[in-house]
Amino acid sequence: DLDLPERDDPRVVCPTKPELQEIITGASGRWHPLILVAIFCGIRASELRGLCWVDVSFEDRELSIKQRANARNKIGKLKSKAGYRSIPMPPMVVNALREWRLLCPKGELGLVFPSGAGKVESHSNVAQRGLEPVLRKAGIVVLEEDGLDADGKPVKIEKPKYGLHSLRHA
Repeated sequence: DLDLPERDDPRVVCPTKPELQEIITGASGRWHPLILVAIFCGIRASELRGLCWVDVSFEDRELSIKQRANARNKIGKLKSKAGYRSIPMPPMVVNALREWRLLCPKGELGLVFPSGAGKVESHSNVAQRGLEPVLRKAGIVVLEEDGLDADGKPVKIEKPKYGLHSLRHA
């Protein structure tokens, strides 16, 4: 145990069960299967972005995590040896992925969650176009100060309460 009195709490804040239900219900289109995998399989955002269809076993109901997409959208090795693993998929995820496979944009990389052009989707697009609109629609937001107005009073804006990493730990 480390004594870190001057630092913020390093633990990830996870959505509650009712919030998770709102997120799942509110997710649609290509974001629905991605969010389900993030919540129920607990893989990293980089692993989601690098997941290939050849690593999805519908028969065994599991995902094999073998690669990731880095911050520059390049496919590469996982962070550690322990990162290479198989993860069971609950029936809800299996069904969502089966449906998504029929609609998924095709690309040379065979990605499960590609961009519309079939290439690696950027982390910012997944967050800003996928998760954040779902959180805003569900009212799962926090108010944060964002500068001062003309009278010198703090301006508060709504920001999504959670990021993709929170879903991994849910």
